[in-house]
Amino acid sequence: MADLDARFEDAGDGPVALRALEADDVPVISALVQDAIFPAAEMRWDRSRRRFALLVNRFRWERRDGAPERVQAVLAVEDVLKVSSQGIDRKDPDLVFSILALIWTPSEDGMGRLELVLAGDGAIALEVEALEITLKDVTQPYGAISGKAPDHKV
Repeated sequence: MADLDARFEDAGDGPVALRALEADDVPVISALVQDAIFPAAEMRWDRSRRRFALLVNRFRWERRDGAPERVQAVLAVEDVLKVSSQGIDRKDPDLVFSILALIWTPSEDGMGRLELVLAGDGAIALEVEALEITLKDVTQPYGAISGKAPDHKV
């Protein structure tokens, strides 16, 4: 039987444009935004449109050949009813955050909570009416300033 699971190696060099509509989709988006960095100034909640969005500098984990790269991408969550945070100083727009993971916790009738776990014990919690997350690369890739992939060895 053929292996039907997607692998990072199966991705092309084109930009990422994905939408998560089910709980099983969230780990894919989470893996792609792991180690994405963003300044506090690039975080927006449009209460009237019920949309929370981040402009992040995403590490291109799907790129396995060549030099390490990053790309700017928009991570957007629709149908957001409430935003709360922990460990974030909203008074400092130059503070830079790093995403560790996205965690989806469903509740009743399709509603739920999406938590953006940040390095340094920070977190952003989004209460949503329905799960809809979009990740879209919006610039050309560029060489990672560090010249290497993030290291998670403890």
